[in-house]
Amino acid sequence: MGAHGWSSARLGFIVCGYLAFYCGELVPQAAAGCRERENPKCCTGRNNECFEYTKRKTVCYCDAYCQKTGDCCEDYQGVCQGLAAIDCVVGPWGPWSSCTSPCGVGSKERSRQVSVPPRNGGTPCPDLRQRRGCYGNDAVCSPAKEVAKILPDSFKRNFKDPWRRPHMLMKEEKASYCVYLQVKQASAACKVKVWSAQLVRERLVCAECQSDAMAKSDRCGGDGLERSRTFWAAASVPGCHGSWVRESSVQGCRCPPYSVLFV
Repeated sequence: MGAHGWSSARLGFIVCGYLAFYCGELVPQAAAGCRERENPKCCTGRNNECFEYTKRKTVCYCDAYCQKTGDCCEDYQGVCQGLAAIDCVVGPWGPWSSCTSPCGVGSKERSRQVSVPPRNGGTPCPDLRQRRGCYGNDAVCSPAKEVAKILPDSFKRNFKDPWRRPHMLMKEEKASYCVYLQVKQASAACKVKVWSAQLVRERLVCAECQSDAMAKSDRCGGDGLERSRTFWAAASVPGCHGSWVRESSVQGCRCPPYSVLFV
């Protein structure tokens, strides 16, 4: 090939190159973005698999979360307009509940409801429940502060006063009752006596309230409260004390042998 032929071929190659470049700029490129995705074209929430390519072949996203990260495809608003993010909306706080402990340290809580749930990657809901400490001081708390004085049942069962004169006013006899209590704590000094050594943790004890030990309210002091810990002390064993929780009570009964009496 001569010099003239080589120059013609080179010129034609350059011209074709320029034509290809201008054709690419002037002729619209194929569409890209969310509309090119197969169903679903758009995704709710955050979905890293929900992406497509821009016209420049860079990655863009079609999930609702892209509105926060700023990497949505150009046609996201037009194609996915119905998937705008909706933030959570909650109602006002309700009232505080009563204290979990009628006497002493406990807790109370309050809650609120969701008015509008979050959708399409919107702001999640804040806490719907709150809890705080409280100190119960119910009307029944006065007996809880009493310390029960106890003795073995053999100490004063069916006691008769030999010095009582017939002309003296006889004391009204009241019906006794039994209280079943579960021991929660007992001091080491209780091991000294046989009867008090039986007051061990988690043991169910029957304590009898007889007429002589009753106060004006027809009950024995320190007979305990249900579901609340109260305290006791052994009257004849120095240093022997502990706590228990009342399980139940029975009117007009007698505790079995080797039980305890309220003093």
